[in-house]
Amino acid sequence: MINFEFLEANKDKFRKQFLEAQPFPHIGIDGICDEEKLTELYNQIPEIDTPSADYVFAKNKFEKSKYYELGGLFLELHNDFLNPKFGELVSYITNEDVFIDPTFYGGGIHQGKNGSFLDMHADFNYHPLKETWFRNLNLLLYINKDWKKEYGGELKLEDGRTGVKTEVDVPFNRLAIMHCRGYTLHGYDPIRFPENMARTSIAAYAYTIHEKQLESSRTTVWHVEKENPIKYLISKIWVPAVKIKSYFSKSKTADH
Repeated sequence: MINFEFLEANKDKFRKQFLEAQPFPHIGIDGICDEEKLTELYNQIPEIDTPSADYVFAKNKFEKSKYYELGGLFLELHNDFLNPKFGELVSYITNEDVFIDPTFYGGGIHQGKNGSFLDMHADFNYHPLKETWFRNLNLLLYINKDWKKEYGGELKLEDGRTGVKTEVDVPFNRLAIMHCRGYTLHGYDPIRFPENMARTSIAAYAYTIHEKQLESSRTTVWHVEKENPIKYLISKIWVPAVKIKSYFSKSKTADH
């Protein structure tokens, strides 16, 4: 389903765009998949009913990590993501030695339904189940058929060190690739999609193996404005609260 020939033919252009992007390396690649196949996959997407674990900082956001269990075109896309050729092309474009997490932990289908939003945050850095897997890149395949700017839902990016911001539109058949670091903040504002549409993406995460952890392991870190005092306070205690919770119960993310 992924157009490997297209990526190969344009890899130098994409590499330049990615590495030179501001406020940190990222890119949106249009036409990444076969249009007809992705349209058929879009028409087969079921309504996801597993809510995101980030329910305090996200609204009406639902996830299915094991989307490949739906079979057919979903399995074909899954296999293309894990194809070594795709890994090689992503590594070249981003100048990072990476591979795609085959379990899609925390990834897979993400659906944002009526009024959905996702607060700005920096993702966890080391895989919760593989302590030497460093989360290097986020890959977000957007499948928002007939998306219009007035629907909102653009991917907001901000460098937590400098405060410099930008946005990436989220039309159908666009693959966004971005660095995943402690300062690569991202999220999206409340959406205004039509009643029967959802902000939909399939997320894959690319990792680099470190022989030993090169930085302290962290969970997702939320960045909330002080104008919302209750949520701001929760964001400040969220990380230690998650660490305490992890001692007593297993994360359900991998079961989605």
